[in-house]
Amino acid sequence: MEEIIKNEEVMASNFIHDFIDEDLAEGVYETVQTRFPPEPNGYLHIGHAKAICIDFTTAMKYGGVCNLRLDDTNPAKEDIEYVESIKEDIEWLGFKWEKCLYASSYFDFLYECAIKLIKDGKAYVDDLTAEEMREYRGTLTEPGKNSPYRDRSVEENLDLFKRMTDGEFPDGSKVLRAKIDMASPNMNMRDPAIYRIMHVDHHQTGDKWCVYPIYDFAHPLSDAREGVTYSLCSLEFENHRPLYNWFIEQIGFEEPPRQIEFARLNLNYCITSKRRNIRLVTDNLVSGWDDPRMATICGMRRRGYPAKAIRNFIEKVGVSKAYSVVDYGLLEACVRDELNAQAPRAMAVLDPIKVVIDNYPEGQTEEITVEVHPERPELGTKTVTFGKEIYVERSDFMIEPVKKYFRLYPGNEVRLKGAYFITCNSYETDENGNVTVLHCTYDPASKGGNSPDGRKVKGTIHWAGPKAFKAEVRLYDRLFNVEDPAGVPDDEFVDAINPESLVVLKDCLIEEGLADAKPLDSFQFMRNGYFCVDKDSTSETPVFNRTVQLNSSWK
Repeated sequence: MEEIIKNEEVMASNFIHDFIDEDLAEGVYETVQTRFPPEPNGYLHIGHAKAICIDFTTAMKYGGVCNLRLDDTNPAKEDIEYVESIKEDIEWLGFKWEKCLYASSYFDFLYECAIKLIKDGKAYVDDLTAEEMREYRGTLTEPGKNSPYRDRSVEENLDLFKRMTDGEFPDGSKVLRAKIDMASPNMNMRDPAIYRIMHVDHHQTGDKWCVYPIYDFAHPLSDAREGVTYSLCSLEFENHRPLYNWFIEQIGFEEPPRQIEFARLNLNYCITSKRRNIRLVTDNLVSGWDDPRMATICGMRRRGYPAKAIRNFIEKVGVSKAYSVVDYGLLEACVRDELNAQAPRAMAVLDPIKVVIDNYPEGQTEEITVEVHPERPELGTKTVTFGKEIYVERSDFMIEPVKKYFRLYPGNEVRLKGAYFITCNSYETDENGNVTVLHCTYDPASKGGNSPDGRKVKGTIHWAGPKAFKAEVRLYDRLFNVEDPAGVPDDEFVDAINPESLVVLKDCLIEEGLADAKPLDSFQFMRNGYFCVDKDSTSETPVFNRTVQLNSSWK
């Protein structure tokens, strides 16, 4: 688990902070209170990470409070599994909420608010079907028309709402609607539903309720009830702001929250839609919500993305109102920068070919000392075992080298990282002409990678010694082949999946010092990229995930 971030790590000043500065200077508010209010109907993704950073760091900057509130108003789609995953993701990102709250804790309060609206003539029970309500709602260019049930008396509405609450009516047969303005140019103000019938047990309240508040009703009133001063949300809620304010005004809160919208985070080659992510999971197109190819926070964590790298990425993206699509390469660059600074180096041969050092003593082995991190001498050194038979990458040998190829080929000499100079003399092939063994000789005087005669060797390669262990290595790439998978129609969605998004390599050879590595431990495999131990890893079958390549592969 990452350490909780410090105050000095908060996001740079932005237009949200400018609004807050003005409000505080004018005495609109004396304190700053925010909240992160996800609905527990799925796992959090990179877009939520931006909201988390904004909500928590804004409160931190002003010495205020940020709560976690689960807006659990739709039990048909919510689950305690999602609640726990949300908590885990926030903590892993480095944040700690003041209080963990639930919208469901306010159900009694929200119900009384609904009763008040009915008594004030501002809400009514409607019998229209969902399809009829859509027809009556109008369009962006045409006003809606009043429901034939809009003018029911207060007494009738109170009676019907109580009977709804008592379970007398089936699901979908009636709704409670706010009475606002069916001719409003803002579609959200055209008598929105605020309560619906759902005979579904709730993960927090059990079977106490069979009517549940609609999000647009519960959300602002929960904010106001908690004392939230700033409701920070993504730009798609801008048109909901008049409704947000209307509910708060009708109930009569003296210090209402201020809603401020910011542009959501859009990444190319990624899907953040919960609906499509659910399909990926349920149709077994990925291994689960934490599949390392997913744009979920838990997927990125499993892939080996450091929490600090994600926070740095969010900081670089910034906070604005302008819609934009961010290149995934920027996130990878942040991951690469953080891992380059922190990850220990290791030697891993992903596609091994045997090397026999013909002049090395039979049966002898020795320990070779190499640095843990070339730029962090405080991490010290480690040892790897060298012997007569070692392994190198198949790509580090060519029978007929191309121009500027400085690795192994017949007659050429290379440096083995931390060990010796070796010269390739010959090779063996199988019946198909595939190279199976390289025969080399070593220079005993070149131990450590330097020769007393001062000769220069251009190529340096990594290797695996006789104590290296076999492991499975999973090479991850982007999940989709198209830059905007969200724009692909539902019936073509699956066709946009990159068939090379996961390549599994068996029998890779990893240096012996990593045998005890734990899930999420990260390393730079020299010349191959950054990797971490996967949760599937066992002592019998170690598994490493490629987190990111050494250089950007994104186009």
